[in-house]
Amino acid sequence: MTTSIWMVLVILGCAVVTWLPRILPFVFVKNVKMPDVVLRWLAYIPVCILSALVIEGMFVKEAQLVTIDWLHLCAFIPTLLVALVTKSLSKTVVAGVITMAALRFFFS
Repeated sequence: MTTSIWMVLVILGCAVVTWLPRILPFVFVKNVKMPDVVLRWLAYIPVCILSALVIEGMFVKEAQLVTIDWLHLCAFIPTLLVALVTKSLSKTVVAGVITMAALRFFFS
């Protein structure tokens, strides 16, 4: 399969469209002074997002049984620790991706 300039432009366009809504909120919020109540509430967002995204992946439905996916559980624990310690969404996501990549490399 050959790669045309059109395909490269489509891939770059998709990357920009994916990147903008994820990065622009951080850029806008960085320069805004928020009340302490909002900052305390936002401190829990990484843990909430992590839980919502990961908990579903930790359980596998097999026929009528629900079992634990041990690979996901092993990746969840260090990622959760990073989220609780740093309270940084970026660091949490990076830790989760690196942990899961390492586990899949060695155990899958």
